[in-house]
Formats: sequence, structure tokens, C-alpha cells
Amino acid sequence: MEDASAQQAHVHAPPEGFLRKYVFSLDHKVIGKQYYALGLLAVCMGMVLSWLMRFHLVWPTARIPGLELLSKAGAPGGIITPEYYLSLLTMHGTLMVFFVLTNAPFAAFGNYFLPIQIGAEDMAFPRFNMMSFWTTLVAFLVLILAFVIPDGPPISGWTSYAPLSAVGKDAGPGMGWGMNLWAISIAIFCIGSLLGALNFISTTLDLRAKGMTLMRMPICTWAWFITSCIALLAFAVLLPACILLILDRTAGTSFFIPSGLVVSDRLQPHSGGSPLLWQHLFWFFGHPEVYIAILPSMGIVSHILINSMRKPLLSARVIIYSMMSIGFLSWMVWGHHMFVSGMNPFSSLLFSFPTLTITIPATIMTLIWLGSLYGANIRINSASLFALGFISMFVSGGVSGFFLAQPSIDIVLHATYFVVGHFHMVMGVASIFGVFAGTYFWFGKMTGRMMNETLGQLHFWLTFIGTYCIFMPFHYLGLVGNIRRYSAFVNDFTGPLMPLHKFITIAALGTGAAQLVFIFNLIYSRYKGAPAPENPWNGTTLEWSIPSPPPWNNFGGKHPVIYHDPYQYDVKGSKGDYIMQDSPEPSAG
Repeated sequence: MEDASAQQAHVHAPPEGFLRKYVFSLDHKVIGKQYYALGLLAVCMGMVLSWLMRFHLVWPTARIPGLELLSKAGAPGGIITPEYYLSLLTMHGTLMVFFVLTNAPFAAFGNYFLPIQIGAEDMAFPRFNMMSFWTTLVAFLVLILAFVIPDGPPISGWTSYAPLSAVGKDAGPGMGWGMNLWAISIAIFCIGSLLGALNFISTTLDLRAKGMTLMRMPICTWAWFITSCIALLAFAVLLPACILLILDRTAGTSFFIPSGLVVSDRLQPHSGGSPLLWQHLFWFFGHPEVYIAILPSMGIVSHILINSMRKPLLSARVIIYSMMSIGFLSWMVWGHHMFVSGMNPFSSLLFSFPTLTITIPATIMTLIWLGSLYGANIRINSASLFALGFISMFVSGGVSGFFLAQPSIDIVLHATYFVVGHFHMVMGVASIFGVFAGTYFWFGKMTGRMMNETLGQLHFWLTFIGTYCIFMPFHYLGLVGNIRRYSAFVNDFTGPLMPLHKFITIAALGTGAAQLVFIFNLIYSRYKGAPAPENPWNGTTLEWSIPSPPPWNNFGGKHPVIYHDPYQYDVKGSKGDYIMQDSPEPSAG
């Protein structure tokens, strides 16, 4: 961290022309908005796919008008076949995990606010930054292309377990070119994510303003930095795994296909491969990916709660150290996804210990949040409500993880809806609540317009109640043995569970419809919202020291000097109830 580095941060000229300013922009703020827009498009598509699946589960013979136009073979007459149900499941999971949960809390908000919060004019490598977004967009388009080819999307699930994913079209509908497109898309996505992670790390380490020590960085900046370190290692494993999968499918190699394998009455011309190798490679990436999705939201929620409480957390440093611990331990737990793979029971026990251990820093963070809230006169607004909702979802979903950390219990529950309820709440909904909180909190800074608070709080309560109605019953379904990934439940065992499935489907449709309130608020406020002041929340970090929206070079050519820790609230003797980071005002009366 040096002045010379900060002065060299912004190496590109002011944008000129529509394309350079809004399309192929080098400005980290525009790129952050592009990532956000891509995440919004992906989450809308993923939500529609989940609606189709839930509708089919409850009314398996009902016709969905127009669906046959998307796939004549997969939905003849608008009725979803069992194979096409698996295709929808694959695309839903892939869109949500990669293009929503990775993009929105990390790439979108991180790109926009990380340089500003450390006092930099832009990312360390603006052209790499632009390349990372457009690479990600290409990956998205390649994936969506699977919907329109005759082969259709793959039926392999978002984890694409071998040998099903490796043997080609013999494995079923969508397992020809549809599976090829999936593997190519994820490989391209990995390249974009690696570019972004390198940029985040370089920017954080090299471009901090004078006085901005590491421990003076906001908690959300720490979260993005730790996440980028995880992403750099995780996607570096998934990328070669996808390349090996493509080679097995197209070049005759046998990395994941064993000898003597017969699929669709055809002996596969491969030998010597191991299907478990794919599982090891995928989950070595896959469990850190959980924290790539959740850590940025943890940082965002911490940042918002401190501002809403108007006092520091019990220990911001412990929050940072806990996030570091989670990032470190995330590399030791991938085997708990493979308890049913036939691994040695001793190996299962070894993976169970770090799985339980990683709950300790997460529990410490939760206790700090709750302890800090005790006695606080918190400001209730849309952002703080979603931050509180994040804690609720994170705890409710995380508690079920204790069961799945035990090999003897996980073997029984692994293939059931219990797992679906667990990871949707702790990884999916909690992370998205963090995105909603960040949107309501930073929208004014990003656009110069404030979002409507009444609509925002209506959106929160509809979403909060709806998500509990959807995902808490999943745990009950799993405990009674309801198998996931089945496209219909019609036998004597699952028949009595249909009323609960209908309740979940109605809740899913209602909660999805509630997101229209958010989308309307987002679009309406962008053009008709009240003008946003420079510091509408009386915040202390650097993003609140510049205009709303910020100029192209963030600080107008000036280089801020940092005098304080990021959360100087409730300071006795100060002019207000807070002191800005770049204010020379002393922090003690």
C-alpha cells in the first residue's frame, strides 16, 4: 500500500462514447452493475424453472401452455416428461449456484464497492475486469444455448456426476451436445472467475489509500477479499475437471469412465477411469463454493447491521478472523458430500470432524451479531430487515447441517428433501437475503435514487414468510424418506405427502410473485425514486464520502487519507453520532 500505487490505480482515460461507457466499460462501477443485471436475469430464469418443477410435482399430468415450444421432445403437448424434469433441475441448479450466488453478492457488489471502500480509483487491472464479465456472459449464453438445441439440456443434475455425464448420448436425453455445452459453459465461467479473483486480490493488497491498513478495511471488503482467495483456488480445480470431462466425452480418454461399463445396452469403449475422481474434484471446488456464495453476504450483513445499530459490533476483528477460519477450513470438508460413495468409514469420520469444526467460527459470528443486537436501538428499514432475515435463515438452515455432518445420519438423509431444505436455506436463501439487503442499502449510492421503503418492507415480509413456508417443510419430507429428484410421487408411500407438496408449491408461486414487488421497486426507483443524498444512512466508510452516484474516477482525482477504523459510531464528544473514516476529527472526546 503506497501512494504511488494508488496514483497508478486508474490507468484508463474517461469513457467516451456509448459502447465504452455502458457496454465494454473499464469502469468497475459499470461492470458491477453488469454483473448485477446478469445475476438478476439468471435468478428470474432459475425461479421460473423452479415453478415449472413444483407445478409438475403436484400436477404431473397437467399441461403447461407453450412449454412444448421450448422442447417438443421434453414436453410433448406441454406435459413435462420425467427426463425433462431432470433437465429443468440441472439448469435451475447451475443457474442459481454459478450465475446468481457467485455473481450477485461477490462479483456485483464487490466490483462496485471494494475499490471505493479502500480509497482506490478503480480495480488494479480494469481490462481484466471487463474480460471477466464478458467471459462470464459468454458462459451464460453457452449454457442457455442448451435449451434451444434439439438435444436439449442435460439430465445429469448440477453436479454432473460421472459416469453419467462422461459417456455421451447413451446416457439419455440431453447427454449429447447438451452435456457438452454444460461442461464448456462451466469451464468458461471458471476462467472469468479466476480473472476476477486475481483482480480482487491485487486491488485489495496494492491499491489501498494512505492510512488504510488491513484492519481499517470494512468487514464487507474483508469478506470479498477472503472470497476471492477461495475462488482463486476453487475454480482452478474445477476448470481442469471440466476439461477432463470434455476429453472423456469427445477425445476417447478415460479419466472418469471405468472399464466394462454398459450404458443403454452398449459397452462403453473406455477403461481405467474412476467416477469417484470427478466427485473428489467437483466437491473440492463445491464446498468452498458454498462459502464463495455466503461469505460476501456475511460481510454485507455485518456492514449494514453496524450502520443500523449505530454502534460497533462486539468484536469486528473476531468476525474477520472467523471468516478467515471458515475460508481455511472450507478446504478440509469436501468428503462429507461423499459419505454415500462407499468411502472407508474411517475416512468418513475424518471428514466429519472438520465439518463439525467449521460450524464453530460460524456460530461465533452469529453470537456476535445477536449479542451486538441485544439492547441496540436498531433503525428498522428494508436493508436492516433483510440483514436480520439473513441471520434467521442462516441459523435455521445451518442447524440441520449438524445432522448431515454425521456419516450414519447423512447416509439415511442424503438422497432426501432434507438436504434440499438445508442447502437452499443456508446457502441459497440466506445469500440472496444478503443481496437484497445490499441492494436496499446501496441502491441510492449506485443510482442516485432511493428505493421505496414501503414496497421494500412489503417485499421483505412476503419473502421472509414465503421462504420459510417453502423450505422448512422440506426437512420434514426428508425425515419421512421423501426422495429428491423424483419427478412424480404417486405410490402408496408418497401419496399422503402430496398435500404438503401442494402447500409448498403454492408458497413457491406466491413467494416468486412477491419478487415482482422488488423488480417494480427496482425499476420505478431507478427513474422516479427520491434523489439520494451523499450519505443517506449516516455511514462512516468511504463510499459515503463521495457523490451519489460516484464520478467515473470515484474521488474526483483526490486521494483520501484514512484516520479511523471503519465503524466509528456512538463516539462521545464527536459532532454527530459518527465519524467518517477520512475525517481528521479525533475519535475520542
